Amino acid sequence: MTDKELRRLSRLQLLEMLVAQGEENQRLKGELAAAQAALADRKLVLDQAGSIAEAALRLNGVFEAADAAARQYLENVRRLAQAPEEQDP
Repeated sequence: MTDKELRRLSRLQLLEMLVAQGEENQRLKGELAAAQAALADRKLVLDQAGSIAEAALRLNGVFEAADAAARQYLENVRRLAQAPEEQDP
């Protein structure tokens, strides 16, 4: 709205515009607060996802070490089982 058009409005019309702008301002503040809360929740979820991914990688290392230990144990058991057979003439 141009300056000239604003000057032609009555006080009542100007007050109505001011009230409408105030209501719009409050609505936008509410939307902004909701968007900021959603963003904070999303950041929290992403942070937790990173922690979960890191934990999974650490567990992977534990499982790999356990698998290697189990293989070594089985190999030793097989070797010990074959040792008496090889000694018997």
